[in-house]
Amino acid sequence: MITIPQISIPVLSKTVQNKACSTRFPVNRIYCIGRNYREHAIEMGHNPDREPPFFFQKPSDAVVHTSSGASSSSAAAVVPYP
Repeated sequence: MITIPQISIPVLSKTVQNKACSTRFPVNRIYCIGRNYREHAIEMGHNPDREPPFFFQKPSDAVVHTSSGASSSSAAAVVPYP
């Protein structure tokens, strides 16, 4: 019988800071909803009356950190949309 040792690989998750306090929280999963409003469904070429919204996940490395002085209304990063 061959025994293979198990190796534990640490998973490095991204963290986000809560604006209300200085605590950082790990991000392990990002849950998303697609076609969640009428204009978005039409923009994507779908019929919102016939197709319901769908759910999908993104990996934690999809988190993009903004600079500390950036607000949610300022452009901190350019993310292209296909």
